[in-house]
Amino acid sequence: MPKSLSLLAALACGALLPLTLAPFDWWPLGLVSIGGWFWLLNRRAAPAWALGFAYGLGKFGVGVSWVYVSIHTYGNASPPLAAMLVLLFVAGLSLFTLAHARLYAWLRIEHPSGPNKGGAALANAWLFAAIWVAFEWVLTWFLTGFPWLYPGYGLLQTPLVNLLPVGGVSLASLGIVVTACFLVSALFGKPFPGVRTAAAAIAATPWLIGLALSGAQWVEPKATRSAALVQGNIDQAVKWDRDNRMPIINRYLDLTEPHWGRDLILWPEAAITLFEHEAAPWLQRWDERGQAFGTGLVLGIPRMEPDGDGDYRFQNAAIAIGLGDGRYVKRRLVPFGDYVPFENILRGLIEFFDLPMSRAAPGPWNQQPLTVGEDRAAMAICYEIAYANLTRTTAAEADLILAITNDTWFGRSIGPLQHLQIAQARALENGRWLLRAANNGVTAFVDHRGKVRRQLPQFEHGVLVGDYQIMAGRTPYSRFGDGWLVAIGLGSLLAFAWRARRRRLRAMS
Repeated sequence: MPKSLSLLAALACGALLPLTLAPFDWWPLGLVSIGGWFWLLNRRAAPAWALGFAYGLGKFGVGVSWVYVSIHTYGNASPPLAAMLVLLFVAGLSLFTLAHARLYAWLRIEHPSGPNKGGAALANAWLFAAIWVAFEWVLTWFLTGFPWLYPGYGLLQTPLVNLLPVGGVSLASLGIVVTACFLVSALFGKPFPGVRTAAAAIAATPWLIGLALSGAQWVEPKATRSAALVQGNIDQAVKWDRDNRMPIINRYLDLTEPHWGRDLILWPEAAITLFEHEAAPWLQRWDERGQAFGTGLVLGIPRMEPDGDGDYRFQNAAIAIGLGDGRYVKRRLVPFGDYVPFENILRGLIEFFDLPMSRAAPGPWNQQPLTVGEDRAAMAICYEIAYANLTRTTAAEADLILAITNDTWFGRSIGPLQHLQIAQARALENGRWLLRAANNGVTAFVDHRGKVRRQLPQFEHGVLVGDYQIMAGRTPYSRFGDGWLVAIGLGSLLAFAWRARRRRLRAMS
C-alpha cells in the first residue's frame, strides 16, 4: 500500500472511532477503527509516528469537533481563527496517538525463526492493547487530563457493558481493543500452527466474560425517593448579563414551585448568576421553604473566597439547602472554560480567552458528600464526571450521584450527548443512580445499570419528575478501582521494554 494511501487509511480509521459513541452508537465500527490501525502499523507502509498522528487527527478531529462551537459562537472568534484553534487542539491530542504508535513500533517483536515463531503475533496484539490501557490512564492526569473518547463508552448496549462494574470503562476499552487486535491476528496473521485459533479464542474471551457477568447483582435497592430536575434553558449569550439576574431566578422559581414536597429538587451548574454571598437573602428563603416542605434543594452557584492576599478567587460550587446540607466546590477545572492556561499571555487576545467565570480556582481535593434528607449525594460538576476515579472516590461514601452541568457552550453538537453517555458509565461503575440537571439538556434520570430511565428534550425549559432508588452495596470497581488494570498494562510494557533491551544488547555483542 502506498505511503499516502496508508496515511489516509489511518485518518479514516481514527475518524470511525467517535462514531461508536453517542449519539451514533455504531459500536462495531470500533473493531474496524482499532483493528484497522493495528493492521496498518504492522504493515509498516508508512512511519509509525505518521500513522499514529494521522489516526489521532481523525479521532479527535471528529470526536471533539464540538469545541468549535464554544470558540466561534461564544468566544466570538472568526470561523478561520476558530478552526485554526480547534486544529491546534486536535493536533496536540494527536501527539498521544503518535506516541502510542511509536512505542508500539519500538517494542514490537519481529517474527523470529524457530518453534515459537507464531507467538510473536499474539504477543504484539497484547502489546498494542497494553499501550492503549497505559495511554487511557495518562489521559486522566497529564496536563489536568482529557479522559474523552474512550471506546469503552460505546459498549453500553453490548455484553462488554458488564465489565464496567468490575474494572471501569478502561476495562471495557481493553475488551474491545483485545478483540480487535486478536481478530486481526486471526484473520490476517501468518498461518503459524495453532496461532490463528488461539487468537480467535482470545478475541472472544472478553465477550464470554461479559456474558458470564450478565446476571451479577452487585447492589440492591433499599429505598425509593422522588425528585424534580429543573432545566432552565438560559441562553448562554446573555446568561451573565446583570440585567438577566432576576429573570433567571424567577424562571427557576416558577419551574420549581409545583414540586416542593419532593425529596430532592436539583438545579444545574451555575443556575444562579449571583455570587453566593449576593444571593444570601434568596438562599435563606429557599432554605426555609425546603425545610417546611421536607425537600432538599441542590443548586449550582458561583462563589468568591478570599485568597489571603487581599484579593478574591472565584469558585464553581454546588450547595444543598432546605432538607439538605453541605457545599461542594469543583475540583477538576476545564482549561479555557474554568481557567486560562498561560493567562498572562492569552488574556485579551480574543474573547474566547476571557469568557465569564474563566478565572476559577479549584476546591479542596477531599470533600464530603452533600446530604439530602437521610441520603448522601456524591457531587460532580460538568467536566468532572469524565474522571472515573474522581467520581468513584466520592461515590464510595454516597447513596446516589448528582451531576450538574451547563453544556450550552456546545450548542447542537455531539458534545452534550457524549457527556451524558459518560455519566451513564459512572452510574454503572459505582452501582448508583445518577441524577443529571443540565441548563439546556440533557437532563436525565440514569439508573444503577447505566440506563437512561427518562430525560427532557434539549433546548427547552422544563422539569423532569420521577422516582429514583437508593442502592445498598458496592461494585468491585467501587471497592478496588482500576489501579490493578493500569498495573497490568504498565507491567506488560516494562516486560516488553526489558526484552527489547536484551535483544538490542545481543545484537551489539
